[in-house]
Amino acid sequence: MSIWRKSSLLLILILISGIASSQPDHFGIFDIGRKKREINIVKTGPYFGLERGKYTNFEFGVERQWKKVKLREAETHAAHMGFNYNFRYNVLGYDLGYWFRPGRVSLTFGANLSFLTDFDENKFGFTPTIGYKIWRLHLQTGYKFLTSADFFNEHNTFFISLRLGWVTDRDIKLPK
Repeated sequence: MSIWRKSSLLLILILISGIASSQPDHFGIFDIGRKKREINIVKTGPYFGLERGKYTNFEFGVERQWKKVKLREAETHAAHMGFNYNFRYNVLGYDLGYWFRPGRVSLTFGANLSFLTDFDENKFGFTPTIGYKIWRLHLQTGYKFLTSADFFNEHNTFFISLRLGWVTDRDIKLPK
Protein backbone atom coordinates (compact mmCIF):
# COMPACT_ATOMS: atom_id res chain seq x y z
CA MET A 1 0.00 0.00 0.00
CA SER A 2 1.31 3.44 -0.81
CA ILE A 3 1.92 6.10 1.79
CA TRP A 4 -1.03 8.13 0.47
CA ARG A 5 -3.48 5.28 0.90
CA LYS A 6 -2.24 4.56 4.42
CA SER A 7 -2.44 8.21 5.47
CA SER A 8 -5.88 8.71 3.90
CA LEU A 9 -7.17 5.53 5.55
CA LEU A 10 -5.78 6.74 8.89
CA LEU A 11 -7.39 10.17 8.36
CA ILE A 12 -10.77 8.60 7.56
CA LEU A 13 -10.60 6.42 10.68
CA ILE A 14 -9.75 9.45 12.84
CA LEU A 15 -12.66 11.44 11.37
CA ILE A 16 -15.13 8.57 11.87
CA SER A 17 -14.05 8.01 15.46
CA GLY A 18 -14.30 11.77 16.14
CA ILE A 19 -17.81 11.91 14.71
CA ALA A 20 -18.89 8.79 16.62
CA SER A 21 -17.54 10.06 19.93
CA SER A 22 -19.28 13.44 19.57
CA GLN A 23 -22.73 11.87 19.11
CA PRO A 24 -24.95 11.05 22.11
CA ASP A 25 -24.49 7.48 23.25
CA HIS A 26 -27.98 5.97 23.56
CA PHE A 27 -26.78 2.38 23.88
CA GLY A 28 -24.17 2.82 26.64
CA ILE A 29 -21.25 1.62 24.48
CA PHE A 30 -18.90 4.39 25.64
CA ASP A 31 -20.14 4.48 29.29
CA ILE A 32 -17.30 2.35 30.64
CA GLY A 33 -16.13 3.96 33.87
CA ARG A 34 -18.50 6.92 33.50
CA LYS A 35 -20.92 7.56 36.37
CA LYS A 36 -24.53 8.26 35.52
CA ARG A 37 -25.70 11.52 37.03
CA GLU A 38 -29.44 11.00 37.30
CA ILE A 39 -31.77 11.28 40.25
CA ASN A 40 -34.89 9.13 40.35
CA ILE A 41 -37.97 10.54 42.08
CA VAL A 42 -41.18 8.59 42.67
CA LYS A 43 -44.21 10.63 43.75
CA THR A 44 -47.65 9.32 44.70
CA GLY A 45 -50.81 11.12 45.71
CA PRO A 46 -54.45 11.93 45.00
CA TYR A 47 -55.75 14.35 42.40
CA PHE A 48 -58.93 16.38 42.18
CA GLY A 49 -60.18 17.79 38.93
CA LEU A 50 -62.83 19.25 36.73
CA GLU A 51 -63.57 17.94 33.23
CA ARG A 52 -65.47 20.20 30.90
CA GLY A 53 -66.89 19.50 27.47
CA LYS A 54 -70.56 19.47 26.64
CA TYR A 55 -71.06 18.29 30.23
CA THR A 56 -69.24 19.04 33.48
CA ASN A 57 -67.71 16.16 35.46
CA PHE A 58 -65.84 16.16 38.74
CA GLU A 59 -62.77 13.90 38.96
CA PHE A 60 -61.03 12.19 41.83
CA GLY A 61 -58.22 9.64 41.68
CA VAL A 62 -54.67 8.69 42.51
CA GLU A 63 -51.53 9.16 40.42
CA ARG A 64 -47.98 7.81 40.62
CA GLN A 65 -45.14 9.61 38.83
CA TRP A 66 -41.66 8.33 37.99
CA LYS A 67 -39.28 11.17 37.21
CA LYS A 68 -35.68 10.93 36.01
CA VAL A 69 -33.89 14.17 36.74
CA LYS A 70 -30.80 14.53 34.56
CA LEU A 71 -28.81 17.44 33.27
CA ARG A 72 -30.16 16.72 29.80
CA GLU A 73 -33.12 14.64 28.63
CA ALA A 74 -35.17 14.63 31.85
CA GLU A 75 -38.40 12.65 31.56
CA THR A 76 -41.51 11.91 33.59
CA HIS A 77 -43.86 8.93 33.37
CA ALA A 78 -47.13 8.66 35.29
CA ALA A 79 -49.94 6.17 35.77
CA HIS A 80 -53.29 7.11 37.24
CA MET A 81 -56.66 5.65 38.05
CA GLY A 82 -59.74 7.46 39.16
CA PHE A 83 -63.40 8.13 38.68
CA ASN A 84 -65.51 11.03 37.47
CA TYR A 85 -69.13 11.87 38.12
CA ASN A 86 -71.73 14.13 36.54
CA PHE A 87 -74.25 15.08 39.23
CA ARG A 88 -76.82 16.57 36.86
CA TYR A 89 -77.16 13.53 34.56
CA ASN A 90 -76.08 10.80 37.03
CA VAL A 91 -73.20 9.53 34.89
CA LEU A 92 -70.30 7.69 36.53
CA GLY A 93 -66.99 7.01 34.80
CA TYR A 94 -63.80 5.15 35.63
CA ASP A 95 -60.45 5.93 34.02
CA LEU A 96 -57.15 4.06 33.94
CA GLY A 97 -54.39 5.95 32.19
CA TYR A 98 -50.78 6.81 31.49
CA TRP A 99 -48.97 9.96 30.39
CA PHE A 100 -45.39 10.82 29.46
CA ARG A 101 -43.47 14.13 29.41
CA PRO A 102 -40.21 13.95 27.41
CA GLY A 103 -38.57 17.05 28.93
CA ARG A 104 -38.72 19.52 31.77
CA VAL A 105 -40.97 22.08 30.09
CA SER A 106 -42.83 20.24 27.36
CA LEU A 107 -46.22 18.81 26.56
CA THR A 108 -47.55 15.62 28.11
CA PHE A 109 -48.77 12.81 25.89
CA GLY A 110 -51.03 10.10 27.24
CA ALA A 111 -53.94 7.74 26.90
CA ASN A 112 -56.81 6.50 29.07
CA LEU A 113 -59.03 3.45 29.11
CA SER A 114 -62.53 4.48 30.15
CA PHE A 115 -65.72 2.88 31.42
CA LEU A 116 -68.87 5.05 31.59
CA THR A 117 -72.33 4.21 32.86
CA ASP A 118 -75.66 5.97 33.41
CA PHE A 119 -76.72 2.86 35.42
CA ASP A 120 -78.90 1.68 32.51
CA GLU A 121 -76.32 1.41 29.74
CA ASN A 122 -72.51 1.16 29.66
CA LYS A 123 -69.77 2.40 27.34
CA PHE A 124 -66.11 1.45 27.06
CA GLY A 125 -63.51 3.58 25.38
CA PHE A 126 -60.02 4.73 24.60
CA THR A 127 -58.89 8.35 25.01
CA PRO A 128 -55.67 9.83 23.60
CA THR A 129 -54.70 13.02 25.47
CA ILE A 130 -52.27 15.89 25.18
CA GLY A 131 -51.63 18.39 27.93
CA TYR A 132 -49.32 20.60 29.91
CA LYS A 133 -48.21 20.11 33.51
CA ILE A 134 -46.74 22.81 35.70
CA TRP A 135 -46.34 22.64 39.46
CA ARG A 136 -49.32 20.58 40.70
CA LEU A 137 -51.69 21.55 37.91
CA HIS A 138 -52.21 19.35 34.85
CA LEU A 139 -54.28 20.70 31.96
CA GLN A 140 -55.30 18.04 29.41
CA THR A 141 -57.49 17.80 26.38
CA GLY A 142 -58.55 14.72 24.49
CA TYR A 143 -61.18 12.85 22.53
CA LYS A 144 -63.01 9.79 23.88
CA PHE A 145 -63.55 7.02 21.35
CA LEU A 146 -66.45 5.12 22.96
CA THR A 147 -68.61 2.14 22.09
CA SER A 148 -72.16 2.94 21.07
CA ALA A 149 -75.29 2.73 23.19
CA ASP A 150 -78.95 3.27 22.37
CA PHE A 151 -79.99 6.03 24.78
CA PHE A 152 -76.81 6.96 26.69
CA ASN A 153 -75.41 10.21 25.27
CA GLU A 154 -74.88 12.47 28.32
CA HIS A 155 -71.08 12.30 28.33
CA ASN A 156 -68.15 14.24 26.91
CA THR A 157 -66.43 13.07 23.76
CA PHE A 158 -64.17 16.10 23.24
CA PHE A 159 -63.08 17.60 26.56
CA ILE A 160 -60.61 19.69 28.51
CA SER A 161 -59.72 18.91 32.11
CA LEU A 162 -57.77 20.60 34.87
CA ARG A 163 -56.38 18.47 37.70
CA LEU A 164 -54.73 19.47 40.95
CA GLY A 165 -52.37 16.78 42.20
CA TRP A 166 -51.37 16.48 45.82
CA VAL A 167 -48.15 14.58 46.61
CA THR A 168 -48.46 12.49 49.78
CA ASP A 169 -45.45 10.21 49.32
CA ARG A 170 -42.10 11.06 47.76
CA ASP A 171 -39.11 8.72 47.35
CA ILE A 172 -35.79 10.15 46.08
CA LYS A 173 -32.94 7.91 44.91
CA LEU A 174 -29.59 9.65 44.52
CA PRO A 175 -26.75 8.29 42.37
CA LYS A 176 -24.07 6.31 44.19
